Amino acid sequence: MESSCKSGIQCSGFRQRARLWTLNFGLWALLLGGCAVGPNYRRPPVIEPVAFRGETRVATNSLAELPWWQVFHDDALQNLIRVALTNNYDVRIAVTRVEQARAIAAETRAQLFPQLNYTGLVGNTKNIGSSGTPLVNGVSGTSGISGTSGSGNSSGSSATFSLADANASWEIDLFGRIRRLTESARAQFFATEEAQRDVTAALIAQVAQDYFQLLALDRELAIAKSTTNSYGQSLNIFNERLRGGVASRLETASAIALLSSTAATIPDLERLIVLQENQLSVLLGQSPQAIPRDGSRLENQAPPDVPAGLPSALLERRPDIREAEQLLRSANAQVGVATANFFPQLTLTGLFGRVSPGLSVFTAGGATAWSGIANLTGPIFQGGRLRAQYRQAIAAREQSAVQYQATVLYALQEVSNALVAREKFAEARVQQTRAVEAYREAARISIERYRLGQSSYYEVLQEQQLLFPAENALAQTQFNQLVTIIQLYRALGGGWQTGR
Repeated sequence: MESSCKSGIQCSGFRQRARLWTLNFGLWALLLGGCAVGPNYRRPPVIEPVAFRGETRVATNSLAELPWWQVFHDDALQNLIRVALTNNYDVRIAVTRVEQARAIAAETRAQLFPQLNYTGLVGNTKNIGSSGTPLVNGVSGTSGISGTSGSGNSSGSSATFSLADANASWEIDLFGRIRRLTESARAQFFATEEAQRDVTAALIAQVAQDYFQLLALDRELAIAKSTTNSYGQSLNIFNERLRGGVASRLETASAIALLSSTAATIPDLERLIVLQENQLSVLLGQSPQAIPRDGSRLENQAPPDVPAGLPSALLERRPDIREAEQLLRSANAQVGVATANFFPQLTLTGLFGRVSPGLSVFTAGGATAWSGIANLTGPIFQGGRLRAQYRQAIAAREQSAVQYQATVLYALQEVSNALVAREKFAEARVQQTRAVEAYREAARISIERYRLGQSSYYEVLQEQQLLFPAENALAQTQFNQLVTIIQLYRALGGGWQTGR
């Protein structure tokens, strides 16, 4: 009685010491897990000029701070943009990529927590060993899951066994390997979000540009039809004078040639309009169909005059720059992962369950089984593999840093190009408008002079021929001016705000 009690007291004390040691070891491991090897992220230096080249005045506010529905005041265009943001396939693909990256980040972060699993096993074995010992999973033995051997003859005997357990495995993140992996995956997730915003901004810009291109084609078609009618009126005048005997066939033949050549541009413009509508339909996620304009006209579109803002805000606003920075952050975290691979990894595993040679005694107290293991593994010789992985991670980080700096530089170039283009196209539109007005006045005067016999038909045809391309050039200038505003808006990082 005394020896049994004494043995129980010793066992109890050993278990208490083991639990205390396990608790202290776990706390020590968690404290060590507070540090993560590898470099912490720092934004690399980039070129930040005081003002954009081409900006006439420096202001803190920016065109890009306006949501798209405050930039494009055309109701038909706003409806098209809303449909595109809902149905466009590129945007929908970008959304699925974000969801994939979100899941990958959650999957990586799950490695920070213990992994719990369970196992259940029930089976029957037959003894085929020479000693009459049953085989379990192909291994001969007399463990707790073995069955009764029977008479021990060589013919063997069958045995039933059962096993049920819950096991846990936890890698203690001593040197931050898992945390760096999580940091990298999270940065990749943020990068896909910025890529989605960039796709959204690009879609809005493309829809607006294609819409204005459609209005420009409508304007050119109207000019072609108006010019054809004007040439037809001139032909009627020549025919009247021919019937009166005061004109020759040369005049009417020249007028017919000019009328026919201008009329030939109408079918081609109608073809281009259908192609443009089909292209817009695809952006809207719809089958090719007519695009409603609601009476919108190119010459009625007024481009806003809002300053570009400060270059320093460009880094925080443009989605492609923010995407490049997140990719750099991910690459920087991978350097930490490669560094942590040089250090040992500590894994705690535990098991608790019940095992029995027969189902009938599965609930017996003696069927309980448990284990606790701390496993420490580390590299000794890898043939240079770990060092090569580290150098690769360093090179990848440097590449991402250069790509980030290049993205910023290209963004500054795009903004400057758009600012200069906006200014120059505005100047060109003023001069082109004056030219068209002068050509119209000259064509009107030439017709009057011809009717009064004060000029020849060459003068009439010449003035009409000069008016047609001038009107087309004005329409193209108006379109270019609108496109420049779109390009500036996107270059400044605007357009992805879709709260409305």
